Amino acid sequence: MKRKLGINMGYLGGIPQTEQLKMAHEVGFETFFTGSQDPNTVAALRLLSDELGMDFETIHAPFGGINNMWISGMDYLNIYKGMRHSIDLAAEYGVPAVVTHVSSGWYPPGINDLGLQRFDEIVLYAADKGVMLAFENLRCIGNLSYFADRYEKLDTVRFCYDLGHEHCYTKTLQWMDVFCHRLICTHIHDNLGRDFEKVGSPDMHLLPFDGNVDYQRAVDKLDEYGYRGPLTLEVGRGERYQDLTPEAFAQSCFDRLQRISALSQSPDPDGN
Repeated sequence: MKRKLGINMGYLGGIPQTEQLKMAHEVGFETFFTGSQDPNTVAALRLLSDELGMDFETIHAPFGGINNMWISGMDYLNIYKGMRHSIDLAAEYGVPAVVTHVSSGWYPPGINDLGLQRFDEIVLYAADKGVMLAFENLRCIGNLSYFADRYEKLDTVRFCYDLGHEHCYTKTLQWMDVFCHRLICTHIHDNLGRDFEKVGSPDMHLLPFDGNVDYQRAVDKLDEYGYRGPLTLEVGRGERYQDLTPEAFAQSCFDRLQRISALSQSPDPDGN
């Protein structure tokens, strides 16, 4: 199945995101997301993407302090307000979905009534604004799986499948068997698997094929559940790829994502 190919704004570091978007369009990308919380940046990306004919997929909500959503007290307010702000931006600028986390770390707080109440408020706020909320997989299997059941009947609650996180955090589980037909977006990057945690952070966000993620396994699952949405990178040039010019890095990103797209063995919806 042929799917649109996308990339995160921020993949070129300090270059303005509008310039990054132009470069992404030039090499062939059709869709993108941003983690910017600045209204001026989001407005500029909206305007430029319309001019270029690109899809503005999602806004990634802030996630620093996400565990405070599960802890009593007022420390949760910053992340709570940050998620609401992302939803407001998406509603104002016609971005269909916001990606957000549920918890962070290897041993996050457990599910509790207080946290569920706060997330229920965020879910209902997004629904009232006409914005889908896509929860992303990280380390903790139980919390996100619980959300899949809790919000099963809400069409505005969907999921973001992060292939790299699956490989380095929960590689024994295929998240598509949890998300099933409720997936709306992907985050694609590479790493060396969970064993790498012994010497550093396993979540490396390498370009595809610079690690050992099994992309055929992942694409087969996307095909199995009939996912028709975009394949979207979440990578950065960083120090590792400084030998490449910004233009060469953008081209390499697109070429590698095309290789992943070509792994699909499912026919296109039109029968081709």
